[in-house]
Amino acid sequence: MRNIKLVLEYDGTNYHGWQTQPNLPTVQGTIEDTLAKLTKTPIQIIGAGRTDTGVHAEGQVANFQTDAQIPVVAFQKGLNAILPRDIVVCSAIEVPPEFHSRFSATRRRYRYTILNREYPTALSRQTSYFFPTAIDAPRANVLCQVLVGKRDFSSFQKTGSDRINPICEVYEVSCSRKGEYVYFEIEADAFLRGMVRAIVGTLLKCMRKDDAETGLHRILEAKDRAAAGTSVPAHGLSLIEVKYNAKTVFVA
Repeated sequence: MRNIKLVLEYDGTNYHGWQTQPNLPTVQGTIEDTLAKLTKTPIQIIGAGRTDTGVHAEGQVANFQTDAQIPVVAFQKGLNAILPRDIVVCSAIEVPPEFHSRFSATRRRYRYTILNREYPTALSRQTSYFFPTAIDAPRANVLCQVLVGKRDFSSFQKTGSDRINPICEVYEVSCSRKGEYVYFEIEADAFLRGMVRAIVGTLLKCMRKDDAETGLHRILEAKDRAAAGTSVPAHGLSLIEVKYNAKTVFVA
């Protein structure tokens, strides 16, 4: 069996997240249906990140196993010819049998995009969150550094999540501005469900207070979702990169 690694870009607006669900359109299900048409056999694809409903991706990674003797470049071209226009295969390579897009990943990076001006947008309304209150990006960037490190992020985990271990190591958090858009980026070894959206919502709430750093520390120490701020909407979030050790993804 060959192991094929894909890098994917998609607009999550029309999908109920990545993971296949009965009678609902999902990114995984759409790709699997397309692969079945291409290879004439059922195929299960594994994603590096289980993005939620409405969340986008610029660098989602997935892999699947197949005995089809289609040239690897034809997987990219063939899938792009059949997939709906809101899902694109950026690259396809053959990788070692042991490569697993989810379990082999060492880091994931997400970006949250905010339109920060007095009026909304007609053009990027599905990929950015309109927030009219002025954001002090340098101030927010300083506050972001409180989150760097390995700790319990239970305060930012979606209620009802089935993940047992709430410990994550956050390597980098930043806030920057480019024109009317503000970007929060977070890179970590793992993410709890809803973690990025809860963090951004909490940062937007805390940054306007004089004791913002102290307040954020208290929220982390509480290990209670009720202590943090309201989550921002899904449509501003995008999975932009998944990282691996080089030895796990060499071309077979």
